[in-house]
Amino acid sequence: MNVKNNKRRKESQNKIEKAFVELLQTRDIKEITVSDLVKETGLNRSTFYANYIDIFDLADKTRQKLEKDFTNLFADYDYFNERTGALKMFTHIKENQLFYKTYFKLCYDDKHLISIYDTRRAEKEHVDSNIKYHIEFFRNGLNAIIKMWLANDCKESPEAMAEVLKQEYRGR
Repeated sequence: MNVKNNKRRKESQNKIEKAFVELLQTRDIKEITVSDLVKETGLNRSTFYANYIDIFDLADKTRQKLEKDFTNLFADYDYFNERTGALKMFTHIKENQLFYKTYFKLCYDDKHLISIYDTRRAEKEHVDSNIKYHIEFFRNGLNAIIKMWLANDCKESPEAMAEVLKQEYRGR
């Protein structure tokens, strides 16, 4: 029986996701087919369709999994200590570049962006009616910095990137 938490099913999902992530490094999502994935994994088409509706469903589920992993990483994040939190974030990104490159590639419409932001702190420091614009500006700016750093293969150190973020956010 193909139960949701079945070990064999999980192994198949992991194989499919791994092959998908590898293919995404050299192809656009629209160029990846179910045939490519089953060929790459040695699984049957029926196994793919037992787990995913189509390639875009696989992409959404993979993106959600990456977001959950990112959220879990920062479950104990100290929002009031930017230096420590930023360093932790940039260190994790450098150590997991494939993870993040894949995440941003899966956000083909840029609706989903990785962001750590404490809205309570923002509200406390920016008690005006423009808080929602400030938060959006910060989130998008942070993601742009991360994307640029990833495109440059994370050549700068995590410490240097944490300092960049601190300098850009100075005075808040």
